[in-house]
Amino acid sequence: MNPLFLSRVIGHQFNFVNIAWLFGILVIPVIWWLNNKRIFSASLKFSSLNNLKGIKKSRKAKIAGNLQYLFYLGLAFLFVALARPQSGTTREESFSEGVDIALSLDISSSMESVDFKPENRLGAAKKVAKEFVQGRENDRIAFIIFAGQSFTQCPLTMDYGMIINFIDQVKIGQIQDGTAIGLGLSTAVSRLANSKSKSKVVILLTDGVNNAGEIDPLTAAQIAKALNIKVYPIGMGKPGGGLIPIDDPIFGRRYQKADFDIDEPLMRKIADLTGGKYYRATDTDKLEAIFAEINEMEKTKIEVSQFTKYKELAPIFLLLGFILIALYLLLENTTFRKLP
Repeated sequence: MNPLFLSRVIGHQFNFVNIAWLFGILVIPVIWWLNNKRIFSASLKFSSLNNLKGIKKSRKAKIAGNLQYLFYLGLAFLFVALARPQSGTTREESFSEGVDIALSLDISSSMESVDFKPENRLGAAKKVAKEFVQGRENDRIAFIIFAGQSFTQCPLTMDYGMIINFIDQVKIGQIQDGTAIGLGLSTAVSRLANSKSKSKVVILLTDGVNNAGEIDPLTAAQIAKALNIKVYPIGMGKPGGGLIPIDDPIFGRRYQKADFDIDEPLMRKIADLTGGKYYRATDTDKLEAIFAEINEMEKTKIEVSQFTKYKELAPIFLLLGFILIALYLLLENTTFRKLP
């Protein structure tokens, strides 16, 4: 199993639980206007204030005149506190469980057929396989080759660069010739045998009929079924065979018709037995479309959830409001006290 857990902050929010209390702030200008009209204040009547117009206000008097704004600001903070402001951090948590995939590639001499122009069959298979590897995320991939024998080139890994490097190095003649489909499949299955991933897949690319190896392909398929491994066999080549290049020391390179075909009934049985699907690729475009379809069917499962954690800001505004009003009342009745 190769799960990936990711948590990240995707935004911040600010809101009010009881936003209606904010309208209380609109009362403050009314209180200010009434206060400046002296409606709430005691006053002494003078016959005329004309003689006092030329007298400059002292600094203390100016401060005393503006002291009321402490009260109004404190009152505004109290209304904000009653509206219950909250600051929230929104996080996104995603959990994904990748697919374990084993790529098993036929590198027998028939894969040198040039019916996948401009590449031969092996060249086309390598090109599309590399694109498939590059397009996966959070998936472990193993790479297996087979002809007369079968070998694991790369065990399950998420090091896609290493897998692509191994695919690049593959060439025909690297191992004993033949088409041991059963061995190619069983080796791929063994790479996935100990996997605890919920989704395990073998992609088997071949262009021939099983003619080598000690393991029957259907036996390997039955083992895959027992291990809950799906197999997607892909038959490569046009019906009726293709042209294989032959290097003649006298006449140089020439192309010889090779009559071989794919054991499609066997491929379908393997696919049906394991819950996979059989495909036939007759050119590079078709092969790319097949890999694209498998890529869509075997998507990594991702679960995404969002949650917002809120912090109450009301106590801060409540404290500020009380401090400002208390400071106003203290100064109003001590240092800046007005005498009748």
